[in-house]
Amino acid sequence: MTLIKSISGIRGTIGGNVGDNLTPIDAVKFAAAYGTFLKNSLQKDKLTVVIGRDARISGPMIHQLVMQTLIGLGINVIDLGLSTTPTVEVAVPMEKADGGIILTASHNPKQWNALKLLNNKGEFLSGAEGALILEIAESDSFDFADVDSLGTITEITDYMDRHIDEVLNLKLVDAEKVKTKKFKVVVDGVNSSGGIIIPALLKKMGVEVVELYCEPNGHFPHNPEPLKEHLTDICELVVKEKADFGIVVDPDVDRLAFISNDGEMFGEEYTLVAVADYVLSKTPGNTVSNMSSSRALRDITEKHGGIYEASAVGEVNVVELMKKNNAVIGGEGNGGIIYPETHYGRDSLVGVALFLTHLANQDLDVASLRATYPAYYMSKNKIELTPEINVDAILEEMQKHYATEKISTVDGVKIDFADSWVHLRKSNTEPIIRIYTEAPTQNDADNLAQKILNEIESIVQ
Repeated sequence: MTLIKSISGIRGTIGGNVGDNLTPIDAVKFAAAYGTFLKNSLQKDKLTVVIGRDARISGPMIHQLVMQTLIGLGINVIDLGLSTTPTVEVAVPMEKADGGIILTASHNPKQWNALKLLNNKGEFLSGAEGALILEIAESDSFDFADVDSLGTITEITDYMDRHIDEVLNLKLVDAEKVKTKKFKVVVDGVNSSGGIIIPALLKKMGVEVVELYCEPNGHFPHNPEPLKEHLTDICELVVKEKADFGIVVDPDVDRLAFISNDGEMFGEEYTLVAVADYVLSKTPGNTVSNMSSSRALRDITEKHGGIYEASAVGEVNVVELMKKNNAVIGGEGNGGIIYPETHYGRDSLVGVALFLTHLANQDLDVASLRATYPAYYMSKNKIELTPEINVDAILEEMQKHYATEKISTVDGVKIDFADSWVHLRKSNTEPIIRIYTEAPTQNDADNLAQKILNEIESIVQ
């Protein structure tokens, strides 16, 4: 059982001991720290925070604990109830709120939950702001409101519909064109809020929907991270239903993966590549993704005359570099689409709508469209951390071992070879070292990953 406190929020498994897991006391403490941070930094008479959650089983409990803590600080709450991460991000500026909290552990299994924290733009807090909240939490320096100054709760239950309307109003989304194609799409909502919002969006775009695991009961039918090994059911159903493609989202709907019409993975790395190809064809410009993402985005960007640059891993880092480079689109290779025309956050709804419009303008099926993009293959592995594993020492040894290659230490260690790369870094959200490799064939990527794993094992021993 685990509790991870980081600049991006607090994430842990439900139950167990205080300080070791995400217990009710830890949820209250961190909510109080966030509320105190807002009060200290904004110096306003009355603050408002938007809160939404995914469908995981612990959601209602954590939701009430967090809301009531903020009320105790004298902060007003706008409660969206069951929602998505991008929906909360959209709601914060629309409601002119001072911040937002999304209660979700994203792609982690059902025993996990988390508080993900937003600023008044609906964007994730900076590293410095996150560090300050951790300091406040450790010091217990909370000043709760008196009985006449308690906050209030306002429920707004239609924000997922408002979010859909915002997406459909985007200039590059052409729902009428999509309707003429009469697409049929299978949706795996992993029994969370994506099972509500993605089918609703598709139906408004005239798409026939086949629902798989779309009941938002929090009982995830498979590992919720949208990787190939977890998605055999939808791959089979796409073929059985003769669907045009399949859509998979994670529990909080900020990661998006497609299944091609032949039942094969389109590749979560290629979600961003395909959407960027469409956006850049209409609005040429620059792009950004993180260091663990495919080289394919660089190739597509340069094809359209733009400049590509990689950031450190983490949405806040991608957004920061996107703003600096005035990128027209960016995101992460895990299926996260960030389109500034709507907001600076990963948004699967935006990705779905733009992809459908792109596909509607092609004379290709999805498998054939995938074949038009540069061929790169990734292998994503991880090493579970134990107390005796010194991550910094491992990364330092790997850096020395490959000193003759092109190396970046912006985020962990990334080693660029002529036709492949490997990225080693400690996860911000799980007690693991992530090992990503990419090469021209899957066999090459897997072999490179195994070689690196063997070398790390030797270092540890």
